[in-house]
Amino acid sequence: MFEYDLETLSGKHVSLEIEDRMYIDGEFVSSEETFENECPSTGDVLADVPIATEDQVDEAVKAADRASQEWRELDVFERRERVEAFADFLLEHQDELTKIDVADNGSSISRMKFDTEKGAQNLTYNAGLATELKGETIPTGPNNHNFTQREPYGVVAGIIPFNHPTMFVAEKIAPAIVAGNGIVVKPSEFTPLSALYIGKIVDECDLFPDGLINVITGFGETGANLVEHEDVRLVSMVGSPATGKKIMQGASKNLSPVLLELGGKNPFIVYPDADMNRVLDGLQGAMALPWQGQSCGSGTRLLVHEDAYDDVVPPLLDRLESVTIGDPFDESNTMGSVVSQPQFEKVCKYIDIAKEEGADVLFGGETVDEYDRGYFLEPTVFEVEPDMTIAHEETFGPVLSVMTWSEYDEMIEIANSTEYGLTASVWTNDLNTAHQAADDIESGYIWINQHGRHYIGAPFGGYKQSGIGNKEDISELLDHTRVKNINIEFSDDLTLAGGN
Repeated sequence: MFEYDLETLSGKHVSLEIEDRMYIDGEFVSSEETFENECPSTGDVLADVPIATEDQVDEAVKAADRASQEWRELDVFERRERVEAFADFLLEHQDELTKIDVADNGSSISRMKFDTEKGAQNLTYNAGLATELKGETIPTGPNNHNFTQREPYGVVAGIIPFNHPTMFVAEKIAPAIVAGNGIVVKPSEFTPLSALYIGKIVDECDLFPDGLINVITGFGETGANLVEHEDVRLVSMVGSPATGKKIMQGASKNLSPVLLELGGKNPFIVYPDADMNRVLDGLQGAMALPWQGQSCGSGTRLLVHEDAYDDVVPPLLDRLESVTIGDPFDESNTMGSVVSQPQFEKVCKYIDIAKEEGADVLFGGETVDEYDRGYFLEPTVFEVEPDMTIAHEETFGPVLSVMTWSEYDEMIEIANSTEYGLTASVWTNDLNTAHQAADDIESGYIWINQHGRHYIGAPFGGYKQSGIGNKEDISELLDHTRVKNINIEFSDDLTLAGGN
């Protein structure tokens, strides 16, 4: 571990505590092979991060398996107390984790500072559900007793994306260990530093058996070695559909079940009777600009009724004029930098394709040349046709596609026309209209007159290629267990051993 003095784009000096070692079986370990971890807003190399060898992946999985055997022997009340205490430890390190994520991820500190709180909330929520890890009794007739019990899988592989590093590490740890499993966390190669720092927190808090929580780093091969390990019994992942499919293929080698939260191309549907001030506030928030649009649930397709177009689109463009782009450590800035060069190039490619296909640029559409380093893009709004590439493929950047509609069936067809089905929002003051649209839209999470807020306890998950399973509710915790059925047949003449 070492101190790093980062000079930000606005000349601020931010001191970072960087852990550059993996955490395996209660020990900090390095590797001969490393990769450079870049600060996307400045181009500085923050750390040389180890690439886990196949032997180190094996060691982490075996440690998690062994620790799970010990951990599951604790009653759920003890596990609950320790996980709640761990959430408190995480919050004690909120400032450092936030600075690490902003430096490593490039998103605005004005919003990233809440991610540690959200992760801690998920830990305490799952801890509070510990007593719900219970079975059922099933009536099977006289002289027969049938019941079920829930048991942990053993080892969970947690695959973490780059957009909310701290929050997602906590979200993967929480249901896994509350249910009695060990876990091996593999963060994105673009944002590994907060996961490694959480390994340090795990070591310092001394709440868990060595090996219960492990953190390994590397690229796709590292993730494949983890997912395909014969002792990994469950894979829980957040990321793109392409990566999700690879993970499913790897997990299939051992028939390991998967929980996947994947991408979205989410419709933001506006009726002419909606409250337009609320629509504009919601639409600007749905673009997820503090994260440069790098959010799977963001509203990237504006489906606005033709009678509401003038009340929505021109005022939105006026609002975007006030967006400030720059140093993510400066809270006055609306947007920071895209997370990495590959992601930056991907978004730029989609913008170029949209222009080539004839989409009208209503706002932005260019890189920010004010800085000689970093990956900065303007917020971009296109007016498009539904069959254009930008209208149905996920860009994962600050890009909004605008489409108009006049007939309900036309709108629903456009809303459901992509391979995704994660979120959607409907904006109307008519309750019947809202319910009808919510019934007909093929998405797993639908907001009415808002977009983006998650409610702990409400299941979040997608339809179609947006994922498998839900998270943030009790089903996620239960999905980290296996159900065992036990049937007992009693004889007609019961005698007790050693009795009369």
